[in-house]
Amino acid sequence: PSYLRQCFVFFSLYPKDFGFTGALIANLWAALGLLRSPVGSQKMENIARQYVDELHSRSFLEDFMDFGNLYFFKIHDLVHDLALYVAKGELLVVNSHTHNIPEQVRHLSIVEIDSFSHALFPKSRRVRTILFPVDGVGVDSEALLDTWIARYKCLRVLDLSDSSVETLPDSISKLEHLRALHVTNNCKIKRLPHSVCKLQNLQFLSLRGCMELETLPKGLGMLISLEQLYITTKQSILSEDEFASLRNLQYLSFEYCDNLKFLFRGVQIPSLEVLLIQSCGSLESLPLHILPKLEVLFVIRCEMLNLSFNYESPMPRFRMKFLHLEHCSRQQTLPQWIQGAADTLQTLLILHFPSLEFLPEW
Repeated sequence: PSYLRQCFVFFSLYPKDFGFTGALIANLWAALGLLRSPVGSQKMENIARQYVDELHSRSFLEDFMDFGNLYFFKIHDLVHDLALYVAKGELLVVNSHTHNIPEQVRHLSIVEIDSFSHALFPKSRRVRTILFPVDGVGVDSEALLDTWIARYKCLRVLDLSDSSVETLPDSISKLEHLRALHVTNNCKIKRLPHSVCKLQNLQFLSLRGCMELETLPKGLGMLISLEQLYITTKQSILSEDEFASLRNLQYLSFEYCDNLKFLFRGVQIPSLEVLLIQSCGSLESLPLHILPKLEVLFVIRCEMLNLSFNYESPMPRFRMKFLHLEHCSRQQTLPQWIQGAADTLQTLLILHFPSLEFLPEW
């Protein structure tokens, strides 16, 4: 069907054997307005999952791993060829053999960067997507970024993964239609312009793997449409007021935040459903009671974290469905609050607990 075909062609922008996550493809489709309007309280990610399930049932997908809220898959090489064939015209993969980008192209995927120049990119205003899907391939020219921002005012998705620019241009605030901004795995960036917080339509922001990022931009709470936020920062204290203002935030990730000791002790994040905390070596406590809608929790390699916390009687009830605890070397018992999710928990993973002495009767 046409609605599925227009989503399927976007697989052609990624290399063969690429490992897709459900969140990645759902964000791309949602940012480009390819998902049908939700009915009632139906969420966009649920509509995306329906599309993925339909493609899977038609044998377009392989190596499918399903953890409910989280799922992973690949597409067969022949299916990738089919996507390339169907995508002719508006979608293009840019590599060393690309000598011209037609003006009708709206979605670009750049898999080789050594050979391209400013002149290669179309002067039309039609480009909606710029991706860097290959590890280690990213933009290193702030001048080129300036050109894109000035020219492509209607960008919906700007993926600057593996880039090596030291900051983003202040002019990024002019991309008022931007829905998704990836600055993943940038090895040099130390700050973000505060103007990025003027992107009021932004739904997805990834600063994951930005190991030199010293602080988050001021005004983060102005991103009123933000649903997913991935953070790596040297910052030790987060502005609780900023996070309290993110009323639509559903997915939050902290990775390699080595200086972070505490999370949101005084505020609630009522909409948050997925929380991932990985390799935050100084983090001491985890206030789950402020996350009433939490369904998925990952805690991995947080050596100082005490998973047990004092709770008032009766034990708080959680809506958690998926719990993944890994590399908690000091933990001798399982935290009793897991009992509070007994009615909803579907998947429980306890990995690499070398000090765990016994499993409790409950």
